[in-house]
Amino acid sequence: MTDNEFLFRGGRVGVLLIHGLTGTPNEMRLVGKGLHQAGYTVHGMQLAGHCGTEDDLIATGWQDWYASVCAAADRLAADVDHFFVIGLSMGALLALKLAADRPAQVHGVGAYATMFRHDGWSMPFFTRLCFLLPVFKALGVGRRRSFTERPPYGIKDEHLRSRIVAKMQGGDSAAAGLPGNPWYAVAEMYALSAAVRRQLRDIRSPCLVVHATQDDVASVRNAALIARRVHRASVETVLLNDSYHMVTIDRQRRTVIRRSVAFIDRVVAAREPALRAAA
Repeated sequence: MTDNEFLFRGGRVGVLLIHGLTGTPNEMRLVGKGLHQAGYTVHGMQLAGHCGTEDDLIATGWQDWYASVCAAADRLAADVDHFFVIGLSMGALLALKLAADRPAQVHGVGAYATMFRHDGWSMPFFTRLCFLLPVFKALGVGRRRSFTERPPYGIKDEHLRSRIVAKMQGGDSAAAGLPGNPWYAVAEMYALSAAVRRQLRDIRSPCLVVHATQDDVASVRNAALIARRVHRASVETVLLNDSYHMVTIDRQRRTVIRRSVAFIDRVVAAREPALRAAA
């Protein structure tokens, strides 16, 4: 593990937590602690290219990010009887892809504030054209360009927002992530988004979809897309009314933890008879 990751050892239920684009494992730490208190073994991983500079990030692509997810999943799944994966924002896309690719390994998936596209109410108009960025990258255009999210930066709690933004603008990317979104990294996210859209129909693991109705970065339409296209598994949708995009740290994080624990316990309880029979 890197210095920025965390591992809370618990019982035979394992949960892999995946942060978002330009983010850090810290944005999953509070949820991780809550899940650990429920008795689970929790690993907050670090995506390839993250917690460093913009150059570090754009030197990687979505396949590199996904490879780091697969490696972390293999390590954790080997030590537990029940394996769950939960992602935030772009991390939710990676979690959904893992569930689609590995139905036998992933027993349940959580998609928090899923971001197939930047279409939240605080996003500037040009972000609605981000789907063109993969074309720009293919043409070698905009390698040194980035866009910065505007207030409220995904956080409704004003006191918490001021602390996080101070760290982010102070250059501590390991603690609070990068202040900018490099065009090339966003292009990779949109390429990942397209791949996951095509694979939603392949997901067979139960899904917990958590999204804020006032999400400023990714509208609730992103959550609706999962519910609409996942047909081979149950989908439970939780809508939050007092949070913005960063649901793992914002005002309703305890609700996120509580609903996640209830979801995981239900899935585990449904699997236990088959495990006892196999033993």
